[in-house]
Amino acid sequence: MGYADLADLAFAGQVAAIVTVRDAVRLKDADAAGVAPGFVRFYVEGDVNALIAGKGGIPASISWIADVPMTSANRPPKLKKAKLILLARPVAGKPGVLQLVSKSAQLPWTPDTEQRLRAILSEANGPSAPPVVTGVGHAFHVAGSIPGEGETQIFLKTADNRPVSLNIQRHPGEDPRWTVSLGEIVDDAAAAPQKDTLLWYRLACALPASLPADALADQQPDDAQAAQADYKLVLDGLGPCGRTAPAN
Repeated sequence: MGYADLADLAFAGQVAAIVTVRDAVRLKDADAAGVAPGFVRFYVEGDVNALIAGKGGIPASISWIADVPMTSANRPPKLKKAKLILLARPVAGKPGVLQLVSKSAQLPWTPDTEQRLRAILSEANGPSAPPVVTGVGHAFHVAGSIPGEGETQIFLKTADNRPVSLNIQRHPGEDPRWTVSLGEIVDDAAAAPQKDTLLWYRLACALPASLPADALADQQPDDAQAAQADYKLVLDGLGPCGRTAPAN
């Protein structure tokens, strides 16, 4: 599972737990209403091996409903004794009952998946975690004094109104350079975010495909065109989000 899909699941749930399945009963007829083709529904009971995230904790024994894909032989999978990672929410009024955040939120446990999930949640809960980006606020471009020179600043909207800005600089004979600043002042020493980090995810999976018209409303046509070109430079540098399912 790619970084974006794993982060989507982690942030959609309130609980992340490593569990071992104690029992799994296939549900049929009315209890399996709405199951997608190629999937089968189980009522699952399991024992919690470790709680990665979950305020208030969860009981040592839990249960949940899971829609899981059939095997390549078109048979229901064997879940008993399987070690899994669950991304879920507690069910109100039902201690020990969880609801998966999506049908892909029951993951086979591997050391790599556990490590990546822990890293995502640890960074997200750290003091320097970047905010959730919700769109583009304002963008402007200033041409330099010589041909080929210029600077574009793009201010982003965030869920908690913390400042995030993109800064793109061009100088003749040099590759253009773009950076991200997480503060009121542009940090010239900042760098572009590395792929598969929280800041990269916040940008690559949230920024629109082009600058919206209202972000450039006060720009002259040439400056607006230059800002769009610089914005594309940022998107190309970030690369695709890699999300394979809609965000939860």
